[in-house]
Amino acid sequence: MIKKNKNNRITLQDVANQVGITKMTASRYLRNPKAVAAKTGEKIAQAIEELGYIENKAPAMLSKASSRAIGVLIPSLSNQIFSALVHGIEAVTKAHGYETLLAHFSYDEHEEEQRIAALLAYQVDGLILTASQHTPRTLQMIRNAGIPVVEAMELPPNPIDMVVGLDHIQASFEVVNMMIASGKRSIAYFGARLDSRTKLRMTGFDNAMTAAGLPLIHVLTGEHSSYSLAAKLLDQALAQHPTLDGVFCTNDDIAIGTLLRAQQLGLKVPDDLAVVGYNALDIGQSVLPKLTSVDTPRFAIGQKSAELLLAKLRGEAIESTIVDMGYRITDGASH
Repeated sequence: MIKKNKNNRITLQDVANQVGITKMTASRYLRNPKAVAAKTGEKIAQAIEELGYIENKAPAMLSKASSRAIGVLIPSLSNQIFSALVHGIEAVTKAHGYETLLAHFSYDEHEEEQRIAALLAYQVDGLILTASQHTPRTLQMIRNAGIPVVEAMELPPNPIDMVVGLDHIQASFEVVNMMIASGKRSIAYFGARLDSRTKLRMTGFDNAMTAAGLPLIHVLTGEHSSYSLAAKLLDQALAQHPTLDGVFCTNDDIAIGTLLRAQQLGLKVPDDLAVVGYNALDIGQSVLPKLTSVDTPRFAIGQKSAELLLAKLRGEAIESTIVDMGYRITDGASH
């Protein structure tokens, strides 16, 4: 039976014991796999995988004390949505003397696994994640690390530890019902990336349309969001559904691009085509008509995530490990 150290981490000695070799041999393999016999190397690699061992690259002193660092995982460096989240996190961590180590994983759970392994190797005191779907090895590494974790931006049904987010299904359901109430009947959902939040918003869209007895129209792509991509999606939707009179977009990039393309085509927004976005970016208030959008409190989500994490590190009781930060619908004129 493996005995974890006081920090609940799997050690190199644990790996060595599992294989039946010395710690020095295991260490030699990590420095240069070719320095040990091939069969021994295979056994070491298998033990590392099974135990979820993370190499400690931090200075030895950090194994005896707090690193005063929080790891933050975001899916994209180019998506400004996550800028507000990080600013909210750092507004709290800086005030309490913690650094943030930022890593991005390109909406890929296997890449997230690699980034988390790297952060854990530097002995971060806690993690803030922006995805709710993780590989089995990621979950094992986090369990072995024994550190507090916050999954931010969503409300996953089976959280790892703590959650701070909003109900994307309900938000989408509400805003699509607004479009239906305004008289729209042929509404499409434009989705890009097809990440978990895009799918949650599509579920809310589907629920609203189904409840109203209206057809489901999905126009989806795995490409990243852009204004030019939105133009292609609208052209495709209109070609397939000439009576289209509304579009609910997974984000404001797609929504702004859709609105601009509609105007290029001579369509009046919202009379001929209603357009609704998600995340309430500032640019949506600078176009005419002003974009109706779901305003997600990303800065506040970042703040609350950091507050919960640091409170748990201090050993304080957490009143609620699942925090719904809510949302609001902007007072736009495009729906």
